[in-house]
Amino acid sequence: MARFLKDRSSTKDKAPGSMILIGRQKLEKPIIRLMHYNAKEIMELECKTINEAFSYIKKDYVSWINIYGIHDMALMEELRDLFGLHPLLMDVILNTDSMPKYENHENHEALILKMLSFNENETKVHAEQLSIILGENYVLTLQEKIGDVFNPVRERIRNNKGKLRLLQNDYLVYVLTDTLADNYLLMTETMGRKIEDCEEMIFKATDDKIAETIYRHKTELSYLRKNIRPLREMMIYLLKSEDSFFSTTTIHFLHDLNTLITQTNESIELYSSMVSDQLNTYNSIMGNKMNQVMKVLTIFASIFIPLTFFAGIYGMNFENIPELKYKYGYFIFWGIMLSMGLGLLYYFKRKKWL
Repeated sequence: MARFLKDRSSTKDKAPGSMILIGRQKLEKPIIRLMHYNAKEIMELECKTINEAFSYIKKDYVSWINIYGIHDMALMEELRDLFGLHPLLMDVILNTDSMPKYENHENHEALILKMLSFNENETKVHAEQLSIILGENYVLTLQEKIGDVFNPVRERIRNNKGKLRLLQNDYLVYVLTDTLADNYLLMTETMGRKIEDCEEMIFKATDDKIAETIYRHKTELSYLRKNIRPLREMMIYLLKSEDSFFSTTTIHFLHDLNTLITQTNESIELYSSMVSDQLNTYNSIMGNKMNQVMKVLTIFASIFIPLTFFAGIYGMNFENIPELKYKYGYFIFWGIMLSMGLGLLYYFKRKKWL
């Protein structure tokens, strides 16, 4: 399966709104976890059904329902019907190759994002789709598998630190998105350090491994750009939305988040330019080294061409070559050859070709 574009053959000839997973199943069985809280109390549990989680949603509480595993179509259909999710939104949620985007529907809003992780040993970025749905008194998050960057958020809720337990569910959506954006920037910084360290290696390169490293950096930056750059447009639509569920207070925080996303995108563009420059520099260095080798070979060839010419003359099988029977002919021949070779070396040195 292609990394930058997933197999969509299963959707061929299907009607819009069909419940089809684009991607692969990453869990054996879906897991539903609930955090139900307000300023005074909190409850956490693992629900057996989505209906059980839905029953806890009520006024003056925030219900954060986190679903791991989106491959179970029966669960997805129940989720759609229970929360009144738009069929086209379900299409986007089940298409794990969807671009980051913002959708505003009558009774809910949705942010389609990417959960990114970076394997430093492989120098490889891995992406997982994250769908955040904001409705009245609840937040739905849908992930492909277990594992995310939200544990600090959960600890803040448990320990009642900051504003999370004091504000409404729209603030929780902001915090989750901000946590993702912070992770994007940290990942870009980690990639940046590897790219900057690569600069010194370029001038000491003795094999093709450095070229492989540069190409790998270039590919991973392109993958980062694919998953992060659309957030700019998403934030523009979100901030311009007139009937949003986000309060005026949270909108101010979202403006700050937009700045962070812009900084991350600009950093990615900067490092992309740097990698392109490194590749050009590496090719120039390799070209110069090749030119030096060719220069030395050309000089040797220039020296030996006239010597070969004389050797060819005296290697002919004519009987009447006067010098062949001369007593000192051999030594004179060597004297001429050495003089010519040394003379050419001196000439090349004087011209600074050596």
